[in-house]
Amino acid sequence: MKPLASLLFASLLGISPLSGQAQTPTPEAEALLARALAITPDAKRGEAEFAEQACTACHRKDASGRPATPTPRLSGQHATVIIKQVLDIRSGLRNNPPMQPMVNEEELSLQTLADIAAHLQALPVAGTIAKGPGSGVARGKELFDNACSGCHGAEGEGNSFIFAPMLAAQHYTYLLRELGFIRDGKRGNSNPAMASLIKTYTQDDLQAVADYLAQLPPPQRR
Repeated sequence: MKPLASLLFASLLGISPLSGQAQTPTPEAEALLARALAITPDAKRGEAEFAEQACTACHRKDASGRPATPTPRLSGQHATVIIKQVLDIRSGLRNNPPMQPMVNEEELSLQTLADIAAHLQALPVAGTIAKGPGSGVARGKELFDNACSGCHGAEGEGNSFIFAPMLAAQHYTYLLRELGFIRDGKRGNSNPAMASLIKTYTQDDLQAVADYLAQLPPPQRR
């Protein structure tokens, strides 16, 4: 994983939760990510740690998430994405107060984070995915294909090299919330290019994209 640490640190740029302006992560944050990506993970140990770290209370044992909360499905997600998002939450770059106490350095070492991320990536997509109304799928596909597929993949499979998450078969409720946060500058670590692309989207547009992505099947493993 070492080469990934030097790829596209521009993708670490964030949108300030207050101003909506791009903010650059500190050199310390970049170095921490590089260290985490250079670790050789132990997915078997990560399975035990996922349970011991109380992650299952919110994300469930199978990492299928909880759509009512909304808590994302993590099963099958790229390990690089999980590592980056957790470290962004730890540093305050991503705005997620409920998660911050659980991912601080005292609670979660880099080795444990890498192990858990490897375990989650290896999990099959299980459980029930919360779907949208279905009425926006055609419009959502059009919007996604035109503006999102370049980074997130034609099938919503994501791209581990640029920290673009897999979005296919994610809960509709979670997708809708996060798309709104990104559009409105509230997420904190949004890629500026993505925020710019969807800043003019209406709520109906966001619902359509979330509707389409939640309906997609999990991409085939390669």
